[in-house]
Amino acid sequence: MPKMKTNSAASKRVRVTGSGKLVHNGSGMRHNLEHKSSRRRRHMSENGILATPQSKNMKTMLGL
Repeated sequence: MPKMKTNSAASKRVRVTGSGKLVHNGSGMRHNLEHKSSRRRRHMSENGILATPQSKNMKTMLGL
C-alpha cells in the first residue's frame, strides 16, 4: 500500500497546536501597507484559529 501524501499547499498555510487545533496566518499584509493604519495592520497580522468545518477538511489534507 502506498504512503499517504500530505497536501503541501495546506501544510504551508496552517500549523497544528498542541491541543490539535489548526492555526492560520493573518491575511492582507502583502502589499498596499502604507495607506493602512497601524492599528489595522496589527489586527491583520494576527493568527487565527480555523473553524471546525474547515479544520476537518484541512486535517484530511494534512493526513491527521
